[in-house]
Order: sequence, then structure tokens, then C-alpha cells
Amino acid sequence: MAMPTHRQSFTVALTCISRGLILRDRILGWTGNGRRGHAPDLSVSVHAIRSGSNLLDAVFVESTNVPAQAALLLCHGIGETVDHWFPVQRLLAENGVASLLFDFSGYGKSTGRVDWSQFEDDAIAAFADVQRLAPALPASVLGFSLGSGIAAAIVNRVPANRLVLCAAFTSFRDAARSVGIPARLSPLVPPIWSAQESLRGCVLPVLVVHGEKDSLFPVRMARELVACCGPNATLIVVPDTAHNQPFRKPQLSYWGPIVSHLVSR
Repeated sequence: MAMPTHRQSFTVALTCISRGLILRDRILGWTGNGRRGHAPDLSVSVHAIRSGSNLLDAVFVESTNVPAQAALLLCHGIGETVDHWFPVQRLLAENGVASLLFDFSGYGKSTGRVDWSQFEDDAIAAFADVQRLAPALPASVLGFSLGSGIAAAIVNRVPANRLVLCAAFTSFRDAARSVGIPARLSPLVPPIWSAQESLRGCVLPVLVVHGEKDSLFPVRMARELVACCGPNATLIVVPDTAHNQPFRKPQLSYWGPIVSHLVSR
């Protein structure tokens, strides 16, 4: 089990890293805005989701022209907020998938502080909102990068239809080593979000999507994730795709198979 010192170090480290990455993206003009400038054929609504004592900032996007066939909860990565992901939500909506993207506690306009248990509670609360907003649609969960650990951790605690893991890692400690934390310092990293534990007994169809040129988490991790899931898991390795490319420059070459996975019966 993780120690109190792990929780403190996690909060400090992720707060500093995430805010640094978000500030960088703002300076470089890489952050969009999911609240304005959207296409007229989309319905975009902003929501405040209650998660314990916190309020989570969230954006729900669906098409007004293309009937939605599935609903999706999106759990983003360490260096993003809802405004980074509007191009993905637009592409999904145009292809029949309504989606809700939320900021974890301590991110963006969401209240509270960064904490891994709170992140899981946030995702569970947000999934309930997906069900409220799209009650007639099968609802699934997608986790990207950091969000993949959270999505896998909560998938057996919500009535999800399917699970999608993108740019994912096998455990938080494995992720830390992959980004350069020396192995001898691994005991300082909280032992959380292990795919072997999270996905044990998962009976849902699982799709693992990984960029061939992901320099943060190697394709090997994606293969190991599929092995954790058993016969209901499928792996897609997308050629010439780097780690952050899927949300910065979303293409159907990456998101098309995900849409097909979500709308299949």
C-alpha cells in the first residue's frame, strides 16, 4: 500500500509537472478552447460535476446532425485540461460518439487538490454524469496516458460498456521509470495504477491503442496491457504516431478504430 509520504510527493510532483506543461502549451499556443468557437453543427455544454467536496469542470459535446450511437467518458493526461481536447471531442461527435471530458481535481477550473484516490472518485462521478446526459446510449471509458491508469482503476466500479486505453502504461512506477526516474528511486514512487491489479477479472471488451513512435511509453507496454486483459482485448499500433499527437492533431487513422470499437454491438 502507498504510504502518506507517497501521497504528499504525488500531489507536489504532479501539481508542479502538470502546471508547467499547461503553461508551456499556453505560451506555445497549443491550448484550444472547448467553450467557444465551436462548429454550428455541434452541441457544446459546460458542466460542474460534484465529486466529494470538489466541483469538476467538464465539457459535453455531441453532434446536432449525426445521431450519437455511443457515449464516452474521456480521462485526459498529465499535462492537459478540457481545452486541449475539443478537436478530439468534435471528431468523435461528427462520427457518432458523444463525449464528456472533465478536469481532475486541482486541474484547470476544477476545485480541490491533486490526489490519486480523488482522481478515481472524480472519474466515477463524471461517468455518472455521462449516464445522466446520454441515458439511452451505451457509455464507455477512455483513458489517455495518465488517464489510462485512472480509467483502468475504475472500470470495474462503473457500469461501463467498453474500455479504451490510449498511450497507456502498465503501472505508475513503470511510467515513472519510462520517463527517466532511476530504478533505485522507484520506492519513492507510489505503487498505484497497476494494470495487472486493475484489469484482473475485467470482462469488458478492451481496446488498447498506441502510437508506433511513442517515445514516452514504449509499445511493449501496450502489449503487456493486452496480456493483462485476456481474450477480450485488442491491440492497435498506429504507425508514425507520437505520444501527444492523437489529441493535438486528431486523425481518423487513430480515432476511427476507437469509434468502431465504441459503436459496435
